[in-house]
Amino acid sequence: MGEPDVILVVDDDVDIARFIKVNLDLEGFEVLLAHDGETALDMIARRQPALAVVDWMMPQLDGLELTRRLRADPMTAPMPIILLTARGQTADKVIGLQAGADDYLVKPFDTMELIARVRSTLRRNQENREVSPLTGLPGNSRILREITDRARTGIDFAVSHVDIDRFKPVNDVYGFARGDEFITSLARALHRAVVEVGLPPAFLGHIGGDDFLVVCAPEQLKDLTTKAILEFQNAADALYDPIDAERGYIEVVQRNGEVQQANLVTLSIGVAIGTPSMGGPLSDPRDVISVATEMKSVAKKHHGNYVAVDRRGVVGL
Repeated sequence: MGEPDVILVVDDDVDIARFIKVNLDLEGFEVLLAHDGETALDMIARRQPALAVVDWMMPQLDGLELTRRLRADPMTAPMPIILLTARGQTADKVIGLQAGADDYLVKPFDTMELIARVRSTLRRNQENREVSPLTGLPGNSRILREITDRARTGIDFAVSHVDIDRFKPVNDVYGFARGDEFITSLARALHRAVVEVGLPPAFLGHIGGDDFLVVCAPEQLKDLTTKAILEFQNAADALYDPIDAERGYIEVVQRNGEVQQANLVTLSIGVAIGTPSMGGPLSDPRDVISVATEMKSVAKKHHGNYVAVDRRGVVGL
């Protein structure tokens, strides 16, 4: 069991605030109370709650303005906010949502509805944080859960760390927008490969930047990596300027004016094999990822597209 989510309740009505706190306490949340907007800002700065339940009608700094301030600050902008109000008109709801509220609850409200909205808002926020905004693929925490779940099944699995070689020159010469196109092209290539290898279903996640992670059955590994490499190379070739694609390299101008040649991108793929069926050493998901990353570094020492597999303790692969 992890630490309970911290919920901040902001309401100048002491009785309502305590009522909400009691019910959230019973659901296992840690609840903080603030009775005005300024106090709420101080608490948020100190505790960084997972979610805030904010009353609209408060003296001085009301809930609407508090919501706007939180959304304007990069440090607090991601925090989900549920707005409480006696205003039930559609126009009022629109105003609250436009100010940045994630959800809206009209007083008087049912306790079960409050709890349901808190849980659903937290869940949506967690899902959004776990998804890469560039590729829409699951991020690090979801990746860790996937590998943990695979290990618990007792069935062997392969974890591949996929990385684009010579990606920095692409950004330096073409800019980050073109670089993002290379990343999304790799995401699409990996997704097609994951779909085409069929059952059991493989998993694809985006670690960040030009790094991806694929989890599959060991027997799917060869077909999956072969398909992904072929798909990506075809897509990447089309993203280069024609003159660069034809000559097979791009020219990078250094700060001192010197021009260097950088070969076109390829893929380095490092693979670790989890063997829970044999009581293998790789039981912690972080260890599996670490070995896959280590093998990715081995792959990078080779020219062209390369798949490096850690074969320690693996039979028949």
